[in-house]
Amino acid sequence: MNNQQADIVIVGSLNMDLVIRAKRMPRPGETLAGDTFTTVPGGKGANQAVAAARLGASVAMIGCVGDDAYGERLRAGLMVESIDCRAVTTLSSVSTGVASIVVDEQSQNAILIVAGANGELTPGLLEQFDNVLDSARIVICQLEVPVPTVHHALTRARQLGKTVILNPAPAVGPLPADWYPLIDYLVPNETEAQALTGIVVDSPQAAEQAAHMLREAGARNVIVTLGERGVLKVGEEGCGHWPAPVVKALDSTAAGDTFVGGFAAALAAGQSEGDALRFAQAAAALSVTRAGAQPSIPTYVEVKEFAWNEKDSPAQH
Repeated sequence: MNNQQADIVIVGSLNMDLVIRAKRMPRPGETLAGDTFTTVPGGKGANQAVAAARLGASVAMIGCVGDDAYGERLRAGLMVESIDCRAVTTLSSVSTGVASIVVDEQSQNAILIVAGANGELTPGLLEQFDNVLDSARIVICQLEVPVPTVHHALTRARQLGKTVILNPAPAVGPLPADWYPLIDYLVPNETEAQALTGIVVDSPQAAEQAAHMLREAGARNVIVTLGERGVLKVGEEGCGHWPAPVVKALDSTAAGDTFVGGFAAALAAGQSEGDALRFAQAAAALSVTRAGAQPSIPTYVEVKEFAWNEKDSPAQH
């Protein structure tokens, strides 16, 4: 893989996830006994890289880790997936990023992140790997690395004529106005869409309203993931809603990352947008039936073998 060009380049975070499973979330000031503890490779960037690789794409990762055991494990995990890690920089001055995750009995999660080395992925460092960006067809970014770095990646990817995907997570408010025209596919979940627009996204109708607002801001296509309620997309051809497969959820960690990676992998393989959305939906649905971040991400074969009884044609309007 290291001598090949990648279909997809991920610019983003690598974290070690410290996962506690408990019956419920603790209240402020409360101490609870958890049920289990595990360390799992994660980070939105790395998760999306693993998803895209397992789901059929050739992938390169641009990011930073610390010179510590977690960093070594994260790099080794990506290389096992045949992900090009030439642009994963090891830094001795900081620790590898970590995410503390609590998962309750309803499979909902709360996450606290310490950026560590992820905060050292600067525009200057990114410029050193311009050849990696240039070799890709699709560039994916999130918001777990410094904002100026994300802006640089989006701008440079647009200059190079790449398909640009932004998963605006975590989102705490609107994006800068000059970002939207750089984005081919903006992929927020309900919470992120609300943060970006101020609209309370509590239904597919509200998601459509938010998506139209984001598209009017300049994003070419907006895909709002709605969990068990499916996916809503607004683009030049109008609006479509794709229902979600019905599965028994165990852990929703990395479901959104699996969706993004699966969608990008399907696009890279030449699938239509509609087929790519269905493929990504199936991948995300399979991921929530398993525990953990990267361990939950299915393979291409598993997704192709997965079937459900929902209508696979979106409602268009």
